[in-house]
Amino acid sequence: MIHPSAVIHPRAEIGSDCEIGPFCVIGEHVTLGKGCKLHSHVVMDGHTRLGEANEIYPFASIGLKSQDLKWKGGITHTVIGDHNTFREYVTIHSATNDGGATTVGSHNNLLAYCHVAHDVKVGNRVVMSNVATLGGHVIVEDEVTIGGLAAVHQFCRIGKMAIIGGCSKLVQDVPPFMLADGTPAKTRSVNKIGMERRGMAEEVQSALRQAYKILFREGLTIPNALARMEKELPPFPEIKHLAEFVRTSERGLSR
Repeated sequence: MIHPSAVIHPRAEIGSDCEIGPFCVIGEHVTLGKGCKLHSHVVMDGHTRLGEANEIYPFASIGLKSQDLKWKGGITHTVIGDHNTFREYVTIHSATNDGGATTVGSHNNLLAYCHVAHDVKVGNRVVMSNVATLGGHVIVEDEVTIGGLAAVHQFCRIGKMAIIGGCSKLVQDVPPFMLADGTPAKTRSVNKIGMERRGMAEEVQSALRQAYKILFREGLTIPNALARMEKELPPFPEIKHLAEFVRTSERGLSR
């Protein structure tokens, strides 16, 4: 189902059962998996590959050249998984350096005007509310929620199942399972509602609450906080993931 006003390069690869609406433009090196739906006025270009059953709303722009002034040419990629929803005016840009890639996983929901910059890595089941913006090289792990108008600085990381408050300015990493808010953002508490909604066991939630207190309320250095966590908390996978995230932080934590 391709509208006659759509402009599709003859070498683009269009999967079965795709719907491409009026005035869409699809470039030469674009691949659409089966069952994708482009409503209208969608522009896709560059070396861009989408998986199956993605739904893209009007005026979204995917796979175009990075805005980074360091771009010197070459082949860069945009790789997107399955069952994503990209609402109106979403922009997802390709990587900056030859051979690099901007990646978005599966089952994500990006609301209107969201921006995913060059070399970003977005995991699975992420929700970005309206006008949320990710700077270059940002990493967003699985099941993160980013509030509307929030801005994430380049090279920051947001850990699994974290939530970022609306209008926040994020300039350092937010650990997994935490809630951050403010300008600049600070980690305020654990993501209690998120953990409950995902059915996390109460003993794991309790351990994460203790980890939050050690990391953010005891006035400890990061090495001392990690040592206390290792000594005092049960070795749940979630605690190990949190500790490893904190240990490998390069920008420091939002605290």
